[in-house]
Amino acid sequence: MTLIPLPRLVVEPLVRNALLEDLGLAGDITSAAVIPEDHRSSVAMVARQPGVIAGLDVSELAFQLVDPGTVMTRHLHDGARVYAGDLIATIEGPSRGLLTAERAALNFLGHLSGIATVTAGIVEAVSGTKASIVCTRKTTPELRALEKYAVRAGGGMNHRFALYDAVLIKDNHVAIAGGVAEAIRRAKAGVGHMVKIEVEVDTLEQLREAMDENVDAVLLDNMTPDQLHEAVRIVAGRAITEASGRVTPSMAAAIAASGVDLISVGWVTHSAPTLDIGLDWKSAA
Repeated sequence: MTLIPLPRLVVEPLVRNALLEDLGLAGDITSAAVIPEDHRSSVAMVARQPGVIAGLDVSELAFQLVDPGTVMTRHLHDGARVYAGDLIATIEGPSRGLLTAERAALNFLGHLSGIATVTAGIVEAVSGTKASIVCTRKTTPELRALEKYAVRAGGGMNHRFALYDAVLIKDNHVAIAGGVAEAIRRAKAGVGHMVKIEVEVDTLEQLREAMDENVDAVLLDNMTPDQLHEAVRIVAGRAITEASGRVTPSMAAAIAASGVDLISVGWVTHSAPTLDIGLDWKSAA
């Protein structure tokens, strides 16, 4: 899968807000007091632990928004694996600007690389099966586009981006509508022909009801591998099958072996640990 960069129009407001949060009304008072205005430096962005890189565009933009005179030379690319001590990028520019942008740049890069790293781990766990790993809407507010990009950098795929781009009928929709079939019928009557409809089911009985209504996809929630295997048999290729719930790296292979098309995992975005990346001063430039 080709990793397509996010448009600057999407990324720039997020980076600007992060920098404004840090700079406040007075700016970087430490660097302004300690570093001569005309001093220039070369710094190295270095991995402190193994992982997968994501977010270099975002990181570079943080430096450039603080000082357009900053130049980043990348030695690796998003989606690349790194090991402790690997040089990711070299950045040259006014020293004050480098120090002012450092934390925002590393916060974005570390967070997104952490997501890419755990995604790559669970993708590897299901290698050799037909299953793809997809993320969910369990993302950090305002950072969804970046976090879903990081999932792609780790070899995963994206589920729907938001409430507007696909119908996903969940348990509370079903309860309020009065049943799986009725919820699906209402959805079909309420959206256009281009909108895909997926329904979450908890039991094989609900799955059979959903398949009678010809849905596009079924979310098989918290089912055991044996139940998933039977669910795949019932669907028989008539809809996309997605397993969700109880997905851990140790369980992923068994879930994938059931024959499902997708495995959705929320924790790759909401609970991924930050990848430790540092910025080391090299020399005056």
